[in-house]
Amino acid sequence: MEYRVSVLSDADRKLTRIRVPFIIGQVVVLIGLLVAGLGPLLWLLKAAISPTQDSIRSPLAWFPSGEVQWGNLATAWQQGHIGYYLGNTAMIAAGTAVASLIVCTTAGYVLSVLRPKWGAVLSGAILATLFVPHIVSLVPLYLTVLKVPVVHANLTNTFWAVWLPPAASAFNVLIVKRFFDSIPREYFEAARIDGAGSIRVFTSLVLPLSRPILGVVVLLSIISSWKDYLWPLLVLTNPDLQPVSVALPKIAKVTELNIQLAGLFLALLIPVLLFLVFQRAFLRGVGLSGGIKA
Repeated sequence: MEYRVSVLSDADRKLTRIRVPFIIGQVVVLIGLLVAGLGPLLWLLKAAISPTQDSIRSPLAWFPSGEVQWGNLATAWQQGHIGYYLGNTAMIAAGTAVASLIVCTTAGYVLSVLRPKWGAVLSGAILATLFVPHIVSLVPLYLTVLKVPVVHANLTNTFWAVWLPPAASAFNVLIVKRFFDSIPREYFEAARIDGAGSIRVFTSLVLPLSRPILGVVVLLSIISSWKDYLWPLLVLTNPDLQPVSVALPKIAKVTELNIQLAGLFLALLIPVLLFLVFQRAFLRGVGLSGGIKA
């Protein structure tokens, strides 16, 4: 039998004096969420297809004052080379996602399944990095990329500089470890009885069972790298390697305002569509609390 916990009982919901204000409140909250979530996107679309003077004189107007200029999107794509920079961004996002999967799954496997004696210390150290502001670690991280220890390689102006640092995300490592913790220990014991080693257990048992959380890690990595600006600006000084987030401010110096806003809309459209397509898998993975049922 299921029990539903609610502020209002079923009997109270049937009363008109309670049901009507409750419905009105729900509608008001829904409208507020739509305005807060879709408002900026719709305004950016309106500004992207409007003349520059409209965005300057009446930025809060509902519609363009003149003819809708859909050609602004094509102009931004061609003159601003948005497609080229989006390709760089996709390359950065894909590499970051792959690197994050490798680091997070192996680290989570060591901490959750292998459980070495120093595992608790390492888990605490990883957790402690979540309390360090990103801006504080920016300088030492840049110096590390400038001259990688041991190999003494300079990774600036290479995609490795934007792939490797985000891969060591403490948050991703911890959520993967938590998911691995939810896998019944009996599975590992049965695999070891059958003669499977640690690598075989990882590749044939843990990874197939962890597809939901791996999808979450991929989406989080892609979204984070897609919107990142400061770190690519520091390590990718070569314009041919820069993502769209770094290129757009430079495009603004040589194009009109409406073309710049059209480029912003095109750059924003892809991650929004990506989330809408994969939102079910994303929300299901984020909401996993029970892990795998035996």
